[in-house]
Amino acid sequence: QVQLVESGGGLVQPGGSLRLSCAASGDILSINAMVWYRQAPGKERELVAAITSGGSTNYADSVKGRFTISRDNAKNTVYLQMNSLKPEDTAVYYCHARIVRIGSYLASTYWGQGTQVTVSS
Repeated sequence: QVQLVESGGGLVQPGGSLRLSCAASGDILSINAMVWYRQAPGKERELVAAITSGGSTNYADSVKGRFTISRDNAKNTVYLQMNSLKPEDTAVYYCHARIVRIGSYLASTYWGQGTQVTVSS
């Protein structure tokens, strides 16, 4: 069974920083692009940042210059460094990945359980 587990969320003051981690485990052959999404109360889930297996990255305009996505392919882990946090960053953050399992020719989609980030004075 393949699982994605996020960690690192919590309560932080405006201007503070948090580092989120998402570790994939199971019978994994390879992992394609890994993506961070977030969903605030009453709003649609939105893409925050994405990174390919080769290291190319994309960011939402709202977080560009403040957030940094990275990955460690050997550890099957993706990170999201969040600096200069604002109250509007408050949301549940979800990790997403497309993963090819050992013995398979097809990639399947997987979601983490989500981790809460709250930015408040």
